[in-house]
Amino acid sequence: MTRRILILTNPHRPETLDAAELARAALTAEGVDVCSDFTQGVDKPIEAALVLGGDGTMLHAAHLTHGTGIPLLGVNLGRVGFLAELERDDVAHAARRLAEGDYEIEERGTLDVTVTAPDGSVTSGWALNEATVERANLRTTVEVGLDIDGRPLSTFGCDGVVIATSTGSTAHAFSAGGPVLWPDVDALLVVPLAAHALFARPLVVGRSSTITVEILERSASDAQVVLDGARAIEVAKGGRVEARRGGETVHLARMSDAPFSERLVKKFSLPVDGFRGNRDLDGWAAGI
Repeated sequence: MTRRILILTNPHRPETLDAAELARAALTAEGVDVCSDFTQGVDKPIEAALVLGGDGTMLHAAHLTHGTGIPLLGVNLGRVGFLAELERDDVAHAARRLAEGDYEIEERGTLDVTVTAPDGSVTSGWALNEATVERANLRTTVEVGLDIDGRPLSTFGCDGVVIATSTGSTAHAFSAGGPVLWPDVDALLVVPLAAHALFARPLVVGRSSTITVEILERSASDAQVVLDGARAIEVAKGGRVEARRGGETVHLARMSDAPFSERLVKKFSLPVDGFRGNRDLDGWAAGI
């Protein structure tokens, strides 16, 4: 059977076109067919995807391939690129290793999101990083009620509420003051945005919890829930947003066994100069 690997790029970054050609040449040399249209995998299965871009491109790839189990290997051509495994100089190398099957699969949890309108109609969606309940009117705050597992916790006015997975803890939630969760922490994170409340700290809840954000009738603004910064669902006053651990996982292809702490140091350029707790860090820090 013909082997097929998908290449996905950010069309708004010209440098990804050159990177895609390098990857295509490397894969073809390994006897692998290359496609750039996911629908081509309907009749001819796709065994993996090489994603060239930043985190936005990785999130798009995760959405495109959702439910297929196709492993995604990211090469960062953007800025931080937390979801990417390799950097821009590794494109051909990444393609060859992908063709050889020289990688491990890391499963990342997702969010299932349900929006119930005041009239009872329901809209569903999902996210890999986060679902952000945001005010629809930027000139006012949105009044929300927060409950966990069907029990009210607090009401407050705010700019919004971020509900994130461990994967998304380094994205919107982190920029809003939330903690970083290691990817193997099977939990959900709740981070209020600019809340007018004495108790509006970030919360970490268990994997089986259901998080509900209700848009209160007294709110000066309607809201919307934005999934992974790309897909939005409108939420009127009186509507409710429920988020829980997703039934599907996203498969990331990993070629390095470096710990997550090393990824944090590299991506955020954290200072480790002078740290002597582990003598082996000298060579590692020099390569950052």
